[in-house]
Amino acid sequence: MRACAMAARRWLLIPFLAILWVAFAVPAFAAPYAAFVMDARTGQVFHAQNADTRLHPASLTKMMTLYVAFVAIERGEIGLDTEVRITAEAAAEPPSRLGLRTGQTIRLRYLLRAAAVKSANDAATAIGIAIAGSQEAFAARMNATAAAMGMTNTHFITMNGLTREGHYSTARDMSVLGRHVIYDFPQYYNLFSRRTADAGIAQVTNTNTRFLDAYPGADGIKTGYTVAAGYNLTASAERGGVRIIATIFGATSTANRNQRMTGLLDMGFAAAPARANTEAGAMIAALPGAPQAAAPAATQGAARTIRVTGQVQVALRPPARPANDNAPLPFAVVADNDTATDDAVAAALAEALGLVDDQSAEATTVAATEAPPEPETVAVAASDAPPAEMPDAVTAPAADAAIEGLSDIATVAAVITEAPARGDAAPDTAPDASVQVAMAAAPGMTPAPRPDDLAQAARPPAEIIVTNAALALGDAPATAAETVTRLSSSDPRTWGIHVGSYNSQAAADRVLIQVAVAEAGVLGGGVRRIVRTNTGFDANIVGLNRDAADLACRRLQARGQTCFTLGSE
Repeated sequence: MRACAMAARRWLLIPFLAILWVAFAVPAFAAPYAAFVMDARTGQVFHAQNADTRLHPASLTKMMTLYVAFVAIERGEIGLDTEVRITAEAAAEPPSRLGLRTGQTIRLRYLLRAAAVKSANDAATAIGIAIAGSQEAFAARMNATAAAMGMTNTHFITMNGLTREGHYSTARDMSVLGRHVIYDFPQYYNLFSRRTADAGIAQVTNTNTRFLDAYPGADGIKTGYTVAAGYNLTASAERGGVRIIATIFGATSTANRNQRMTGLLDMGFAAAPARANTEAGAMIAALPGAPQAAAPAATQGAARTIRVTGQVQVALRPPARPANDNAPLPFAVVADNDTATDDAVAAALAEALGLVDDQSAEATTVAATEAPPEPETVAVAASDAPPAEMPDAVTAPAADAAIEGLSDIATVAAVITEAPARGDAAPDTAPDASVQVAMAAAPGMTPAPRPDDLAQAARPPAEIIVTNAALALGDAPATAAETVTRLSSSDPRTWGIHVGSYNSQAAADRVLIQVAVAEAGVLGGGVRRIVRTNTGFDANIVGLNRDAADLACRRLQARGQTCFTLGSE
């Protein structure tokens, strides 16, 4: 009997030992540790441990879900206030959840907040289905975007990151993704730093609040957790213009994750230089590998926006009302909306630019502090088209060569002609400028990469923006009256931005041109101005409203560019 009792006790110990083994041994194998640290400005790597090991990303996946959603919003596929109807598939997702119900409708902006702040799985799935029609179609967009970013060890299946066979990523790839979220969409990045947010049907709390509150300079990005993944985090912090991004996979708890992340970010800040040029690269949404929104059918030629800065023959003042309201456009080009045409345009422009010798001259009026009242400044309203990438400045003959190069692939609807006479014009004092041509791609087209250095024009340029969106190929060009708007002291656009003080006027002007091109959509109505001071040359852009100035500075600061707003209500 005693032997039987001992045997029974031994059998009872087996389940207990099995439970202990599962509790302590399995997590060590299910959630391997990986870490990666880099300088967000330059991409320089400071630390990598198992950084290319394919692991479960968990809710770090939602960074890509939100990135693709931001792309769709910017392309007009869907709006922030679009009412999204919740499918049974989305409503059935397990926690973390917003609590969506099948058939209800909710604005997209609330789904974005829930996915970014609360890490709601049902909201993430609803976003993907609303944009692409199915999880499979949206996952294809996610994977195409990942490939364009160079995320070579990543494959997505779900929008929310719940564990699935074949759904994986790495610490390096998630850091690359986080960097693109920051630099490509600074206007949305603040979502990730909100401690709480209104998600329409509930007030949600950030899953990363502890770390955001504890680490100085932390402003995002995303947490993740599943049993298979462990505790994951991609985090970013900025101090004194230095931004570090780090990713952890496989921490053992929230406290362990935050402790390890603190050490990684501290390592990054200790190793990063105080000054570095931001090399954020091209916006992935514009790359060929990224998913493209379906272009609407058009019966006419594709739109083109031409920016011409050149040879103003008369003083820049508002013209008298012209006798003929149908004066021809100063310059317009219509081209086929296909890849071959774009390649030919790029080749023609490159050939023209190759003819130019390096030239550097004053491009913006310098306002000395002791100078008399400034002459009238002219601002030309910017196009609504997306910001165009600007090639190096070319001289007038080179621009003519560029136009000749385009003649085989485009219709030149009009040529630059001398402006009509103005009653108060002063031709003798008119500025003389080089010609700069920049083409903004039509929807679905790929803009050329931004050059590292932008050459400067010879004199204060007047920017003429002509959009030829309604001309069919081969038709006679449409006509439009020339309109020039002069800023006045009574204009409510009394705000501006300051983007640094420089040792030379040329350096200040170069930065102003780069900034104006990079944020053409926001700064299109502004006027570049350099102010000479006792310490150097201040680079400013004035003639903005407060919202434009604030948005421009946020976007520029996200790229590592010094920017402060100027002005008052």
